[in-house]
Amino acid sequence: MGETAHKISANSYTKKELFGYLTGMFGQNVIYQIIAAGLVSVYLGTVLYIPASVVAVILFAARIWDAINDPMMGTIVDRIHTKWGKCRPYLIIFPAIIGAMTILSYVNGIYTHPGASKALIIAWAAISYIAWGMLFTVCDIPLWGITSLMTEDMDDRAKILGLARIAAGFGGVGMVVSIAPGFLKGMFEGKYNAMVESGEITQQMANNFTSRAAWIATVVILTVIATILFETAGLVTKERVPGDSEDKRGMIENFRIMWKCLPFRQLLISGVLRSPLQLLMILAMPLVLYYYTDNAMENVGNLDGGQRIIKIALIGLAVFIPQFAAMAITPGLIKKFETKKLYNFYSVAGAVPYALIFVGYLLSKGNLLTWGWVIASAICIGLASASMGGINVMQSIMIADCVDYEEFHNGYRPDGVFFSGQSFLTKLSGGIAALIQGLVYTIVKFSDQNLDNINYRLSQGEHFYQLDGGKYAAAMFFLISIPIAVGMLLSALPMKNYAMTDAEHKKMLAALIEKRAAEKPAKDAQELIENADTIVDAINKIED
Repeated sequence: MGETAHKISANSYTKKELFGYLTGMFGQNVIYQIIAAGLVSVYLGTVLYIPASVVAVILFAARIWDAINDPMMGTIVDRIHTKWGKCRPYLIIFPAIIGAMTILSYVNGIYTHPGASKALIIAWAAISYIAWGMLFTVCDIPLWGITSLMTEDMDDRAKILGLARIAAGFGGVGMVVSIAPGFLKGMFEGKYNAMVESGEITQQMANNFTSRAAWIATVVILTVIATILFETAGLVTKERVPGDSEDKRGMIENFRIMWKCLPFRQLLISGVLRSPLQLLMILAMPLVLYYYTDNAMENVGNLDGGQRIIKIALIGLAVFIPQFAAMAITPGLIKKFETKKLYNFYSVAGAVPYALIFVGYLLSKGNLLTWGWVIASAICIGLASASMGGINVMQSIMIADCVDYEEFHNGYRPDGVFFSGQSFLTKLSGGIAALIQGLVYTIVKFSDQNLDNINYRLSQGEHFYQLDGGKYAAAMFFLISIPIAVGMLLSALPMKNYAMTDAEHKKMLAALIEKRAAEKPAKDAQELIENADTIVDAINKIED
């Protein structure tokens, strides 16, 4: 069987398609970060001052809906086939719609009005975020699902998924949405200072309204650019692996398939247990903004004689560079090590540096701003980020393998449904992480009007790491450490007896390639017969 597979050329993507797909993946993840690292992590709580507990409830309610919405979208993708394929149409039509909804999520209430209703702001936040999540799903599932349709070659698929995770990681540049508003405030300060002078609002309110306006301007600029890039994934790619054109399974049946497929079920359970991992990405920018800049990024050049910028850069590089490196080398490591063992290594080994982040905070007595502790923190964060990058690539590759598993055993490819599981895991993880964050923030009162007071105190020269005995800083470092370490350890348990070995998957894939090659002449002949009348008519017109 293996020898036959080598004789048959696997149909695969071109360099142009690969570049277009990765460009689209980058653009999509910039948009994702505008919402995840901007709206969810910072804007709702620290700019609109929605209570942390309310934000957590909104996010978790959205995740409950995703439990239905994501498999439903996966079912639609698998059932509807067009001349462009089953994934591409969504990637062509919906990026612009998602971009518009991204901007609407920030235009929350009448931001210039000092008496804007808090209930209206909360309602807008809930409705717009859930609507954005539904629209994002419409493209997210096809964007990942198309990778198993662009190539029949196992190595090429591992390559594109590894590169896709790197492109998604580079999309983390969207986190700049949390920094840029500080540099755009000057464009709007005159307007609100005039309102202070006229007695319409207080200076504290003017600071907040200026911040909101700067945020909205930033989001519009970034979203327009990201949407254009996102669009290329649908315009450039091509689907090569044939799907089941007679696929009429309903959502209930697809739920059953997802749960019945043992390796996929194990991946889902493992991913749910690893949910706290999202806390690192949720808190990365708030941690930098508050702990390292006292919520004044625009003034960071004045701190520590300019050394603070270098310290922040070091922490930022520790979050991203090891993550990208792990993403880049993981497809190669899969060729040398058993998939299950590599997955569990990332899980178990990654738990250690996560735990050490909070240990370092305690040993430093809350002051991680000295050079020694900055370097120690960067090392721990770097190792932790590497484990996250590696395991993200592993998850995508293993889901694609599960699609092969299902096609081999049952004769159909549930690309949309299985990759809806990945979309659901990403969003469920964010929801669970938000619940944990909301609980801790509520306990320490880093929320609502107290947060407004905290921001004002910081603007008057107080330091975040010392504020109220350092309890807010301790909460942040606890969240990016202990819950994640526990989740990483637990996620290895369901994968201890993973139901598909690498050798078994290679045999399955070889058999599938051989089967498709044998079926292609028959399909071509059938299409020729079905189109015979059209061809004859065309010939007659030419002769006339």
